[in-house]
Amino acid sequence: MLTHPATKYRSFNPVNLTDRTWINTTITHPPIWLSTDLRDGNQALIEPMNIQQKLKLFSLLVKIGFKEIEVAFPSASQTDFDFVRYLIENNLIPDDVKIQVLTPAREELIRRTFEALRGVKKAIVHLYNATSPVFRRVVFGLDRENTIKLAVDAAKLITELAANQPETKWQFQYSPETFTGTELEFAKEICDRIIDVWQPTAQQKVIINLPATVEMATPNIFADQVEWMHRHIKQRDHVILCVHTHNDRGCAVAAAELAQMAGAERVEGCLFGNGERTGNVDLVTLALNLYTQGIHPGLDFSNLAEVAEIATSCTQLPIHPRHPYAGDLVFTAFSGSHQDAIKKGFAVQKPGDIWEIPYLPLDPVDVGSNYESIVRVNSQSGKGGLAFLLERDYGLILPRNWQIQFSRVVQKFVEIHGKEISSSDLWKLFESEYIQTGTSWRYISHQINETDTNQQVLVAQLQMYGEEITIHGVGNGPIDAFINGLNDSCNREIQVVNYEERSLQDVCNLPVSGSNSQAVAFLEITTNSSTNINYGVGIHSNIVTASFLAILNCLI
Repeated sequence: MLTHPATKYRSFNPVNLTDRTWINTTITHPPIWLSTDLRDGNQALIEPMNIQQKLKLFSLLVKIGFKEIEVAFPSASQTDFDFVRYLIENNLIPDDVKIQVLTPAREELIRRTFEALRGVKKAIVHLYNATSPVFRRVVFGLDRENTIKLAVDAAKLITELAANQPETKWQFQYSPETFTGTELEFAKEICDRIIDVWQPTAQQKVIINLPATVEMATPNIFADQVEWMHRHIKQRDHVILCVHTHNDRGCAVAAAELAQMAGAERVEGCLFGNGERTGNVDLVTLALNLYTQGIHPGLDFSNLAEVAEIATSCTQLPIHPRHPYAGDLVFTAFSGSHQDAIKKGFAVQKPGDIWEIPYLPLDPVDVGSNYESIVRVNSQSGKGGLAFLLERDYGLILPRNWQIQFSRVVQKFVEIHGKEISSSDLWKLFESEYIQTGTSWRYISHQINETDTNQQVLVAQLQMYGEEITIHGVGNGPIDAFINGLNDSCNREIQVVNYEERSLQDVCNLPVSGSNSQAVAFLEITTNSSTNINYGVGIHSNIVTASFLAILNCLI
Protein backbone atom coordinates (compact mmCIF):
# COMPACT_ATOMS: atom_id res chain seq x y z
CA MET A 1 0.00 0.00 0.00
CA LEU A 2 1.10 3.55 -0.70
CA THR A 3 2.31 5.74 2.12
CA HIS A 4 0.50 8.65 0.52
CA PRO A 5 -2.54 7.23 -1.33
CA ALA A 6 -3.67 10.75 -2.25
CA THR A 7 -1.00 10.70 -4.95
CA LYS A 8 -2.97 7.95 -6.69
CA TYR A 9 -6.57 8.27 -5.54
CA ARG A 10 -8.82 11.31 -5.30
CA SER A 11 -11.53 11.83 -2.72
CA PHE A 12 -15.11 12.21 -3.85
CA ASN A 13 -16.45 15.74 -4.11
CA PRO A 14 -19.46 16.45 -1.87
CA VAL A 15 -22.73 17.66 -3.35
CA ASN A 16 -23.63 21.29 -2.76
CA LEU A 17 -26.93 20.57 -1.02
CA THR A 18 -26.91 22.47 2.23
CA ASP A 19 -30.69 22.24 2.66
CA ARG A 20 -30.87 18.47 2.20
CA THR A 21 -34.05 16.95 3.63
CA TRP A 22 -33.33 13.21 3.56
CA ILE A 23 -31.44 13.46 6.84
CA ASN A 24 -34.70 14.17 8.71
CA THR A 25 -36.81 11.64 6.80
CA THR A 26 -38.01 8.25 7.99
CA ILE A 27 -38.90 5.33 5.73
CA THR A 28 -42.59 4.57 6.29
CA HIS A 29 -43.41 2.17 3.44
CA PRO A 30 -41.58 -0.30 1.19
CA PRO A 31 -40.24 0.68 -2.22
CA ILE A 32 -41.22 -0.85 -5.53
CA TRP A 33 -38.98 -3.90 -5.65
CA LEU A 34 -37.14 -5.07 -8.76
CA SER A 35 -35.22 -8.33 -8.57
CA THR A 36 -32.31 -8.48 -10.98
CA ASP A 37 -31.14 -11.93 -9.83
CA LEU A 38 -31.76 -13.42 -13.26
CA ARG A 39 -29.87 -10.69 -15.11
CA ASP A 40 -27.28 -8.79 -13.07
CA GLY A 41 -27.00 -11.65 -10.61
CA ASN A 42 -26.66 -14.19 -13.41
CA GLN A 43 -23.96 -12.13 -15.15
CA ALA A 44 -21.92 -12.25 -11.95
CA LEU A 45 -21.74 -16.05 -11.78
CA ILE A 46 -18.69 -18.06 -12.76
CA GLU A 47 -21.09 -20.51 -14.40
CA PRO A 48 -24.27 -18.68 -15.51
CA MET A 49 -27.55 -20.41 -14.82
CA ASN A 50 -29.12 -22.66 -17.41
CA ILE A 51 -32.80 -22.38 -18.32
CA GLN A 52 -33.88 -24.94 -15.70
CA GLN A 53 -32.09 -23.06 -12.93
CA LYS A 54 -33.47 -19.75 -14.18
CA LEU A 55 -37.00 -21.17 -14.15
CA LYS A 56 -36.56 -22.45 -10.61
CA LEU A 57 -35.31 -19.07 -9.42
CA PHE A 58 -38.00 -17.19 -11.36
CA SER A 59 -40.69 -19.28 -9.65
CA LEU A 60 -39.14 -18.50 -6.28
CA LEU A 61 -39.09 -14.75 -6.99
CA VAL A 62 -42.76 -14.85 -7.96
CA LYS A 63 -43.57 -16.83 -4.80
CA ILE A 64 -41.74 -14.29 -2.64
CA GLY A 65 -43.92 -11.56 -4.13
CA PHE A 66 -41.80 -9.67 -6.65
CA LYS A 67 -44.01 -7.91 -9.19
CA GLU A 68 -41.13 -6.66 -11.32
CA ILE A 69 -38.35 -9.08 -12.27
CA GLU A 70 -35.46 -8.36 -14.60
CA VAL A 71 -35.21 -11.72 -16.30
CA ALA A 72 -32.50 -11.37 -18.92
CA PHE A 73 -30.12 -9.49 -21.17
CA PRO A 74 -31.62 -11.17 -24.25
CA SER A 75 -29.27 -9.61 -26.79
CA ALA A 76 -26.20 -10.75 -24.85
CA SER A 77 -26.60 -14.52 -25.15
CA GLN A 78 -28.76 -17.14 -26.80
CA THR A 79 -29.54 -18.66 -23.39
CA ASP A 80 -30.99 -15.37 -22.15
CA PHE A 81 -32.95 -14.90 -25.39
CA ASP A 82 -34.35 -18.43 -25.21
CA PHE A 83 -35.30 -17.99 -21.56
CA VAL A 84 -37.42 -14.94 -22.34
CA ARG A 85 -39.08 -16.78 -25.20
CA TYR A 86 -39.74 -19.80 -22.96
CA LEU A 87 -41.44 -17.67 -20.31
CA ILE A 88 -43.67 -16.00 -22.91
CA GLU A 89 -44.51 -19.01 -25.06
CA ASN A 90 -45.35 -21.21 -22.08
CA ASN A 91 -47.41 -18.49 -20.39
CA LEU A 92 -45.30 -18.65 -17.23
CA ILE A 93 -45.49 -14.95 -16.34
CA PRO A 94 -48.32 -14.21 -13.89
CA ASP A 95 -50.69 -11.42 -14.97
CA ASP A 96 -49.61 -9.23 -12.07
CA VAL A 97 -45.87 -9.56 -12.82
CA LYS A 98 -43.87 -7.42 -15.24
CA ILE A 99 -40.70 -8.84 -16.67
CA GLN A 100 -37.85 -6.45 -17.37
CA VAL A 101 -35.05 -6.83 -19.91
CA LEU A 102 -31.85 -4.87 -20.32
CA THR A 103 -30.42 -3.45 -23.50
CA PRO A 104 -27.52 -1.10 -24.26
CA ALA A 105 -28.01 1.88 -26.56
CA ARG A 106 -27.15 0.00 -29.75
CA GLU A 107 -29.63 -0.44 -32.58
CA GLU A 108 -29.02 -4.10 -33.41
CA LEU A 109 -29.18 -5.09 -29.75
CA ILE A 110 -32.38 -3.14 -29.16
CA ARG A 111 -34.03 -4.85 -32.14
CA ARG A 112 -32.89 -8.25 -30.85
CA THR A 113 -34.38 -7.37 -27.46
CA PHE A 114 -37.78 -6.64 -28.96
CA GLU A 115 -37.66 -9.91 -30.89
CA ALA A 116 -37.28 -11.71 -27.56
CA LEU A 117 -40.30 -9.84 -26.16
CA ARG A 118 -42.68 -10.64 -29.01
CA GLY A 119 -46.09 -11.53 -27.61
CA VAL A 120 -45.38 -10.57 -23.99
CA LYS A 121 -48.34 -9.08 -22.09
CA LYS A 122 -46.38 -6.60 -19.96
CA ALA A 123 -42.71 -5.67 -20.05
CA ILE A 124 -40.21 -3.03 -18.97
CA VAL A 125 -37.48 -2.24 -21.49
CA HIS A 126 -34.41 -1.03 -19.62
CA LEU A 127 -32.09 1.15 -21.72
CA TYR A 128 -28.66 2.22 -20.54
CA ASN A 129 -25.46 3.88 -21.63
CA ALA A 130 -22.45 4.99 -19.57
CA THR A 131 -22.32 8.71 -18.85
CA SER A 132 -19.37 9.43 -16.56
CA PRO A 133 -16.31 11.37 -17.82
CA VAL A 134 -13.94 8.41 -17.64
CA PHE A 135 -16.28 6.26 -19.76
CA ARG A 136 -16.96 9.08 -22.23
CA ARG A 137 -13.24 9.70 -22.62
CA VAL A 138 -11.63 6.26 -22.26
CA VAL A 139 -14.22 3.68 -23.28
CA PHE A 140 -16.36 5.37 -25.96
CA GLY A 141 -14.40 8.41 -27.07
CA LEU A 142 -17.57 10.51 -27.01
CA ASP A 143 -18.19 14.04 -25.83
CA ARG A 144 -21.30 15.06 -23.94
CA GLU A 145 -23.32 15.90 -27.05
CA ASN A 146 -22.67 12.55 -28.73
CA THR A 147 -23.29 10.66 -25.49
CA ILE A 148 -26.72 12.29 -25.32
CA LYS A 149 -27.35 11.57 -29.02
CA LEU A 150 -26.54 7.89 -28.49
CA ALA A 151 -29.11 7.64 -25.70
CA VAL A 152 -31.79 9.73 -27.45
CA ASP A 153 -31.56 7.78 -30.71
CA ALA A 154 -31.90 4.54 -28.77
CA ALA A 155 -34.92 5.90 -26.88
CA LYS A 156 -36.59 6.89 -30.15
CA LEU A 157 -36.01 3.42 -31.61
CA ILE A 158 -37.52 1.83 -28.52
CA THR A 159 -40.60 4.03 -28.88
CA GLU A 160 -40.93 3.00 -32.53
CA LEU A 161 -40.51 -0.72 -31.92
CA ALA A 162 -42.95 -0.68 -29.00
CA ALA A 163 -45.55 0.98 -31.21
CA ASN A 164 -45.27 -1.99 -33.56
CA GLN A 165 -46.45 -4.28 -30.74
CA PRO A 166 -49.50 -2.40 -29.39
CA GLU A 167 -50.89 -5.54 -27.72
CA THR A 168 -48.11 -5.31 -25.12
CA LYS A 169 -48.35 -2.96 -22.15
CA TRP A 170 -44.94 -1.30 -22.25
CA GLN A 171 -42.98 0.65 -19.69
CA PHE A 172 -39.59 2.22 -20.34
CA GLN A 173 -36.62 2.63 -18.04
CA TYR A 174 -33.41 4.57 -18.55
CA SER A 175 -30.15 4.30 -16.58
CA PRO A 176 -27.29 6.76 -16.91
CA GLU A 177 -24.83 3.99 -16.15
CA THR A 178 -21.96 5.03 -13.87
CA PHE A 179 -24.26 7.68 -12.41
CA THR A 180 -22.17 8.04 -9.25
CA GLY A 181 -19.24 9.25 -11.32
CA THR A 182 -21.30 11.51 -13.60
CA GLU A 183 -21.64 15.28 -13.21
CA LEU A 184 -25.09 15.90 -11.75
CA GLU A 185 -25.94 18.59 -14.28
CA PHE A 186 -25.08 16.23 -17.13
CA ALA A 187 -26.99 13.32 -15.57
CA LYS A 188 -30.04 15.57 -15.35
CA GLU A 189 -29.60 16.78 -18.92
CA ILE A 190 -29.41 13.33 -20.46
CA CYS A 191 -32.33 12.03 -18.36
CA ASP A 192 -34.43 15.07 -19.31
CA ARG A 193 -33.75 14.44 -22.98
CA ILE A 194 -34.88 10.81 -22.61
CA ILE A 195 -38.03 11.96 -20.83
CA ASP A 196 -38.74 14.32 -23.73
CA VAL A 197 -38.64 11.37 -26.11
CA TRP A 198 -40.77 8.99 -24.06
CA GLN A 199 -43.34 11.59 -22.97
CA PRO A 200 -44.50 9.95 -19.75
CA THR A 201 -47.86 10.62 -18.13
CA ALA A 202 -49.30 10.16 -14.66
CA GLN A 203 -50.79 6.86 -15.85
CA GLN A 204 -47.74 5.74 -17.83
CA LYS A 205 -44.68 6.79 -15.86
CA VAL A 206 -41.11 6.38 -16.99
CA ILE A 207 -38.49 4.84 -14.70
CA ILE A 208 -35.27 6.78 -14.25
CA ASN A 209 -32.75 4.55 -12.57
CA LEU A 210 -29.71 6.03 -10.82
CA PRO A 211 -27.16 3.22 -10.58
CA ALA A 212 -24.20 3.22 -8.24
CA THR A 213 -22.48 1.11 -10.89
CA VAL A 214 -19.41 1.51 -8.73
CA GLU A 215 -19.90 2.60 -5.15
CA MET A 216 -17.56 5.57 -5.01
CA ALA A 217 -18.44 7.49 -1.84
CA THR A 218 -20.11 7.27 1.53
CA PRO A 219 -23.88 6.62 1.51
CA ASN A 220 -24.70 10.21 2.49
CA ILE A 221 -23.03 11.48 -0.70
CA PHE A 222 -25.15 9.09 -2.76
CA ALA A 223 -28.25 10.27 -0.90
CA ASP A 224 -27.35 13.87 -1.77
CA GLN A 225 -26.99 12.91 -5.42
CA VAL A 226 -30.39 11.21 -5.41
CA GLU A 227 -32.09 14.12 -3.65
CA TRP A 228 -30.54 16.57 -6.13
CA MET A 229 -31.96 14.56 -9.03
CA HIS A 230 -35.27 14.19 -7.20
CA ARG A 231 -35.52 17.98 -6.99
CA HIS A 232 -34.30 18.88 -10.48
CA ILE A 233 -35.30 16.16 -12.91
CA LYS A 234 -37.92 17.03 -15.52
CA GLN A 235 -41.59 16.02 -15.08
CA ARG A 236 -40.87 14.56 -11.65
CA ASP A 237 -44.53 13.66 -11.10
CA HIS A 238 -44.36 11.40 -14.14
CA VAL A 239 -41.11 9.72 -13.13
CA ILE A 240 -40.47 6.72 -10.88
CA LEU A 241 -37.06 7.40 -9.38
CA CYS A 242 -35.11 4.19 -8.89
CA VAL A 243 -31.72 3.22 -7.45
CA HIS A 244 -29.44 0.28 -8.15
CA THR A 245 -26.65 0.21 -5.57
CA HIS A 246 -23.52 -1.89 -5.73
CA ASN A 247 -21.47 -2.87 -2.73
CA ASP A 248 -17.88 -1.91 -3.64
CA ARG A 249 -17.45 -0.05 -0.33
CA GLY A 250 -19.67 -2.45 1.63
CA CYS A 251 -22.42 0.15 2.07
CA ALA A 252 -25.02 -0.85 -0.54
CA VAL A 253 -27.78 -1.43 2.01
CA ALA A 254 -27.16 1.90 3.74
CA ALA A 255 -26.95 3.70 0.38
CA ALA A 256 -30.26 2.20 -0.77
CA GLU A 257 -32.00 3.10 2.50
CA LEU A 258 -30.73 6.68 2.48
CA ALA A 259 -31.65 6.96 -1.20
CA GLN A 260 -35.25 6.12 -0.34
CA MET A 261 -35.20 8.88 2.26
CA ALA A 262 -33.87 11.16 -0.48
CA GLY A 263 -36.76 10.50 -2.86
CA ALA A 264 -36.17 7.13 -4.55
CA GLU A 265 -39.36 5.08 -4.92
CA ARG A 266 -37.94 1.90 -6.41
CA VAL A 267 -34.97 -0.33 -5.58
CA GLU A 268 -33.20 -2.87 -7.77
CA GLY A 269 -31.09 -5.61 -6.25
CA CYS A 270 -30.55 -9.32 -5.71
CA LEU A 271 -31.31 -11.91 -3.07
CA PHE A 272 -28.43 -12.09 -0.59
CA GLY A 273 -26.50 -9.38 -2.45
CA ASN A 274 -25.40 -11.38 -5.49
CA GLY A 275 -23.98 -9.24 -8.29
CA GLU A 276 -20.75 -8.38 -10.01
CA ARG A 277 -17.60 -7.61 -8.01
CA THR A 278 -18.74 -7.18 -4.40
CA GLY A 279 -22.39 -7.53 -5.34
CA ASN A 280 -25.65 -5.65 -5.62
CA VAL A 281 -27.70 -4.49 -2.69
CA ASP A 282 -29.15 -7.38 -0.71
CA LEU A 283 -32.93 -7.26 -1.06
CA VAL A 284 -33.43 -9.77 1.76
CA THR A 285 -31.61 -7.51 4.20
CA LEU A 286 -33.40 -4.39 2.95
CA ALA A 287 -36.81 -6.04 3.25
CA LEU A 288 -36.25 -7.52 6.70
CA ASN A 289 -34.74 -4.27 7.95
CA LEU A 290 -38.13 -2.73 7.18
CA TYR A 291 -39.90 -5.63 8.85
CA THR A 292 -38.00 -5.12 12.12
CA GLN A 293 -39.25 -1.51 12.11
CA GLY A 294 -42.85 -2.67 11.96
CA ILE A 295 -43.23 -2.14 8.19
CA HIS A 296 -44.30 -5.09 6.07
CA PRO A 297 -41.97 -5.11 3.05
CA GLY A 298 -44.50 -6.60 0.67
CA LEU A 299 -42.18 -9.58 0.18
CA ASP A 300 -42.66 -12.93 1.88
CA PHE A 301 -39.58 -14.32 3.61
CA SER A 302 -41.54 -16.44 6.10
CA ASN A 303 -39.58 -19.48 4.89
CA LEU A 304 -36.15 -17.92 4.55
CA ALA A 305 -34.36 -21.27 4.70
CA GLU A 306 -36.16 -22.38 1.53
CA VAL A 307 -35.30 -19.09 -0.18
CA ALA A 308 -31.65 -19.53 0.77
CA GLU A 309 -31.56 -23.16 -0.36
CA ILE A 310 -33.04 -22.44 -3.79
CA ALA A 311 -30.90 -19.35 -4.34
CA THR A 312 -27.68 -21.17 -3.44
CA SER A 313 -28.56 -24.23 -5.53
CA CYS A 314 -29.26 -22.06 -8.59
CA THR A 315 -26.28 -19.72 -8.25
CA GLN A 316 -23.79 -22.13 -6.66
CA LEU A 317 -22.87 -19.31 -4.29
CA PRO A 318 -22.74 -19.93 -0.52
CA ILE A 319 -24.35 -17.67 2.06
CA HIS A 320 -21.97 -16.53 4.77
CA PRO A 321 -22.92 -18.04 8.17
CA ARG A 322 -23.05 -14.50 9.63
CA HIS A 323 -25.07 -13.03 6.74
CA PRO A 324 -27.86 -10.79 8.14
CA TYR A 325 -31.06 -12.70 8.85
CA ALA A 326 -30.19 -15.70 6.62
CA GLY A 327 -26.84 -17.02 7.86
CA ASP A 328 -26.72 -20.31 9.74
CA LEU A 329 -25.21 -18.58 12.78
CA VAL A 330 -27.01 -15.24 12.59
CA PHE A 331 -29.34 -16.04 15.50
CA THR A 332 -26.64 -17.89 17.45
CA ALA A 333 -24.88 -16.64 20.57
CA PHE A 334 -21.77 -18.32 21.95
CA SER A 335 -20.78 -15.55 24.38
CA GLY A 336 -21.80 -16.21 27.95
CA SER A 337 -23.06 -12.68 28.62
CA HIS A 338 -25.09 -12.71 25.40
CA GLN A 339 -26.60 -16.08 26.29
CA ASP A 340 -27.54 -14.89 29.74
CA ALA A 341 -29.26 -11.80 28.34
CA ILE A 342 -31.17 -13.84 25.75
CA LYS A 343 -32.28 -16.32 28.41
CA LYS A 344 -33.59 -13.53 30.61
CA GLY A 345 -35.31 -11.92 27.64
CA PHE A 346 -37.23 -15.08 26.79
CA ALA A 347 -38.25 -15.45 30.43
CA VAL A 348 -40.19 -12.16 30.37
CA GLN A 349 -41.29 -11.98 26.71
CA LYS A 350 -45.05 -12.47 26.45
CA PRO A 351 -46.96 -13.53 23.31
CA GLY A 352 -48.40 -10.52 21.51
CA ASP A 353 -46.02 -8.01 23.13
CA ILE A 354 -43.55 -5.86 21.22
CA TRP A 355 -40.45 -7.97 20.57
CA GLU A 356 -37.74 -7.11 23.09
CA ILE A 357 -35.23 -9.92 23.29
CA PRO A 358 -31.63 -8.77 23.84
CA TYR A 359 -29.34 -9.39 20.87
CA LEU A 360 -32.21 -10.62 18.65
CA PRO A 361 -33.69 -7.82 16.49
CA LEU A 362 -35.98 -10.34 14.79
CA ASP A 363 -37.96 -13.29 16.08
CA PRO A 364 -36.51 -16.29 14.17
CA VAL A 365 -39.99 -17.81 14.00
CA ASP A 366 -41.11 -14.99 11.69
CA VAL A 367 -38.69 -16.15 8.99
CA GLY A 368 -39.46 -19.84 9.42
CA SER A 369 -36.61 -20.58 11.80
CA ASN A 370 -36.77 -21.75 15.41
CA TYR A 371 -34.91 -21.33 18.66
CA GLU A 372 -32.75 -24.44 18.21
CA SER A 373 -29.61 -22.54 17.23
CA ILE A 374 -30.02 -19.31 19.21
CA VAL A 375 -27.76 -20.48 22.03
CA ARG A 376 -24.85 -22.84 21.46
CA VAL A 377 -22.14 -23.70 23.93
CA ASN A 378 -18.40 -23.62 23.34
CA SER A 379 -15.34 -22.48 25.28
CA GLN A 380 -16.52 -18.84 25.10
CA SER A 381 -19.87 -19.61 26.69
CA GLY A 382 -20.98 -19.08 30.24
CA LYS A 383 -23.58 -20.30 32.65
CA GLY A 384 -26.47 -18.58 30.88
CA GLY A 385 -26.08 -20.57 27.66
CA LEU A 386 -26.04 -24.02 29.20
CA ALA A 387 -28.92 -23.08 31.49
CA PHE A 388 -30.93 -21.88 28.48
CA LEU A 389 -30.37 -25.14 26.58
CA LEU A 390 -31.22 -27.39 29.54
CA GLU A 391 -34.39 -25.43 30.22
CA ARG A 392 -35.45 -25.21 26.58
CA ASP A 393 -34.75 -28.81 25.59
CA TYR A 394 -35.16 -30.71 28.88
CA GLY A 395 -37.38 -28.52 31.03
CA LEU A 396 -34.65 -28.34 33.65
CA ILE A 397 -34.34 -24.98 35.42
CA LEU A 398 -30.95 -24.86 37.12
CA PRO A 399 -30.54 -22.91 40.38
CA ARG A 400 -28.03 -20.10 39.98
CA ASN A 401 -25.28 -21.72 42.03
CA TRP A 402 -25.74 -24.89 39.96
CA GLN A 403 -25.34 -22.85 36.78
CA ILE A 404 -22.00 -21.65 38.08
CA GLN A 405 -20.90 -25.11 39.19
CA PHE A 406 -21.96 -26.90 36.01
CA SER A 407 -20.45 -24.19 33.80
CA ARG A 408 -17.04 -25.15 35.20
CA VAL A 409 -17.67 -28.76 34.21
CA VAL A 410 -18.75 -27.74 30.71
CA GLN A 411 -15.84 -25.33 30.29
CA LYS A 412 -13.36 -28.08 31.08
CA PHE A 413 -15.11 -30.48 28.69
CA VAL A 414 -15.17 -28.14 25.68
CA GLU A 415 -11.58 -27.01 26.25
CA ILE A 416 -10.43 -30.63 26.23
CA HIS A 417 -12.43 -31.51 23.12
CA GLY A 418 -11.84 -28.19 21.34
CA LYS A 419 -15.32 -27.80 19.89
CA GLU A 420 -18.82 -26.74 20.82
CA ILE A 421 -21.09 -29.08 22.74
CA SER A 422 -24.57 -29.96 21.49
CA SER A 423 -27.69 -29.82 23.62
CA SER A 424 -27.94 -33.62 23.78
CA ASP A 425 -24.29 -33.96 24.75
CA LEU A 426 -24.80 -31.25 27.35
CA TRP A 427 -27.54 -33.34 28.92
CA LYS A 428 -25.35 -36.45 28.83
CA LEU A 429 -22.60 -34.54 30.61
CA PHE A 430 -25.07 -33.26 33.22
CA GLU A 431 -26.45 -36.75 33.70
CA SER A 432 -23.04 -38.36 34.11
CA GLU A 433 -21.91 -35.63 36.51
CA TYR A 434 -24.96 -35.45 38.81
CA ILE A 435 -27.44 -38.25 38.19
CA GLN A 436 -24.86 -41.06 38.23
CA THR A 437 -27.15 -43.68 36.69
CA GLY A 438 -25.84 -47.19 37.26
CA THR A 439 -23.39 -46.32 40.09
CA SER A 440 -22.85 -48.14 43.39
CA TRP A 441 -25.92 -46.72 45.12
CA ARG A 442 -29.42 -47.42 43.82
CA TYR A 443 -32.85 -46.64 45.20
CA ILE A 444 -35.47 -49.45 45.31
CA SER A 445 -38.38 -48.30 47.49
CA HIS A 446 -39.34 -46.64 50.75
CA GLN A 447 -42.12 -46.32 53.32
CA ILE A 448 -42.75 -43.35 55.62
CA ASN A 449 -44.87 -43.12 58.74
CA GLU A 450 -45.40 -40.22 61.09
CA THR A 451 -45.16 -40.39 64.91
CA ASP A 452 -47.38 -38.62 67.41
CA THR A 453 -44.66 -36.00 67.76
CA ASN A 454 -44.67 -35.25 63.99
CA GLN A 455 -41.41 -37.11 63.46
CA GLN A 456 -40.95 -38.98 60.19
CA VAL A 457 -40.11 -42.67 60.47
CA LEU A 458 -38.59 -44.06 57.29
CA VAL A 459 -37.76 -47.54 56.06
CA ALA A 460 -35.96 -47.62 52.70
CA GLN A 461 -34.76 -50.44 50.52
CA LEU A 462 -31.52 -49.64 48.67
CA GLN A 463 -28.85 -51.41 46.73
CA MET A 464 -25.27 -50.77 47.79
CA TYR A 465 -22.51 -52.23 45.63
CA GLY A 466 -24.95 -54.82 44.27
CA GLU A 467 -26.24 -55.89 47.69
CA GLU A 468 -29.74 -55.00 48.85
CA ILE A 469 -29.89 -53.30 52.25
CA THR A 470 -32.61 -51.78 54.38
CA ILE A 471 -32.07 -48.55 56.27
CA HIS A 472 -34.13 -47.09 59.11
CA GLY A 473 -34.21 -43.43 59.99
CA VAL A 474 -36.15 -40.88 62.01
CA GLY A 475 -36.11 -37.16 61.37
CA ASN A 476 -37.99 -33.88 61.14
CA GLY A 477 -38.84 -34.63 57.51
CA PRO A 478 -38.25 -37.28 54.85
CA ILE A 479 -34.83 -35.97 53.83
CA ASP A 480 -33.68 -35.69 57.44
CA ALA A 481 -34.93 -39.20 58.17
CA PHE A 482 -33.25 -40.61 55.04
CA ILE A 483 -29.90 -39.02 55.85
CA ASN A 484 -30.08 -40.18 59.46
CA GLY A 485 -30.80 -43.70 58.22
CA LEU A 486 -27.78 -43.60 55.89
CA ASN A 487 -25.55 -42.22 58.65
CA ASP A 488 -26.64 -44.91 61.12
CA SER A 489 -26.61 -47.86 58.72
CA CYS A 490 -23.56 -47.05 56.63
CA ASN A 491 -21.29 -45.23 59.04
CA ARG A 492 -21.62 -41.95 57.18
CA GLU A 493 -21.54 -38.32 58.34
CA ILE A 494 -23.72 -36.73 55.69
CA GLN A 495 -24.70 -33.07 56.07
CA VAL A 496 -26.95 -31.12 53.73
CA VAL A 497 -25.37 -27.86 52.53
CA ASN A 498 -28.14 -26.79 50.19
CA TYR A 499 -31.39 -28.25 48.88
CA GLU A 500 -33.66 -26.95 46.14
CA GLU A 501 -36.51 -28.48 44.25
CA ARG A 502 -38.10 -27.56 40.94
CA SER A 503 -41.04 -28.61 38.83
CA LEU A 504 -39.94 -29.73 35.40
CA GLN A 505 -41.36 -27.80 32.47
CA ASP A 506 -43.53 -29.61 29.94
CA VAL A 507 -40.65 -30.96 27.88
CA CYS A 508 -40.49 -34.61 26.87
CA ASN A 509 -36.83 -34.95 25.90
CA LEU A 510 -35.61 -36.28 29.22
CA PRO A 511 -33.71 -39.54 28.56
CA VAL A 512 -34.39 -40.87 32.06
CA SER A 513 -36.77 -43.50 33.35
CA GLY A 514 -40.31 -42.22 33.43
CA SER A 515 -41.01 -39.69 30.70
CA ASN A 516 -43.79 -38.27 32.88
CA SER A 517 -41.32 -37.11 35.55
CA GLN A 518 -42.39 -33.75 36.88
CA ALA A 519 -40.07 -32.99 39.77
CA VAL A 520 -36.36 -32.48 40.21
CA ALA A 521 -34.36 -32.18 43.41
CA PHE A 522 -30.94 -30.52 43.66
CA LEU A 523 -28.79 -31.44 46.66
CA GLU A 524 -25.39 -30.35 47.88
CA ILE A 525 -23.87 -32.35 50.73
CA THR A 526 -20.64 -32.92 52.59
CA THR A 527 -19.58 -36.29 53.97
CA ASN A 528 -17.39 -37.41 56.85
CA SER A 529 -16.57 -33.84 57.97
CA SER A 530 -14.99 -33.01 54.60
CA THR A 531 -15.34 -29.47 53.26
CA ASN A 532 -15.67 -30.78 49.72
CA ILE A 533 -19.19 -30.42 48.36
CA ASN A 534 -20.79 -33.27 46.47
CA TYR A 535 -23.59 -32.48 44.03
CA GLY A 536 -26.51 -34.72 43.11
CA VAL A 537 -29.76 -34.47 41.17
CA GLY A 538 -32.85 -36.64 41.38
CA ILE A 539 -35.74 -36.72 38.93
CA HIS A 540 -39.03 -38.47 39.70
CA SER A 541 -42.77 -37.89 39.64
CA ASN A 542 -42.68 -37.89 43.47
CA ILE A 543 -40.59 -35.09 44.99
CA VAL A 544 -39.66 -37.15 48.05
CA THR A 545 -38.34 -39.96 45.88
CA ALA A 546 -36.54 -37.40 43.71
CA SER A 547 -34.86 -36.06 46.87
CA PHE A 548 -33.69 -39.53 47.91
CA LEU A 549 -32.30 -40.12 44.40
CA ALA A 550 -30.44 -36.82 44.60
CA ILE A 551 -28.84 -37.81 47.92
CA LEU A 552 -27.71 -41.16 46.54
CA ASN A 553 -26.33 -39.47 43.45
CA CYS A 554 -24.15 -37.34 45.72
CA LEU A 555 -22.51 -40.47 47.15
CA ILE A 556 -19.58 -41.37 44.93
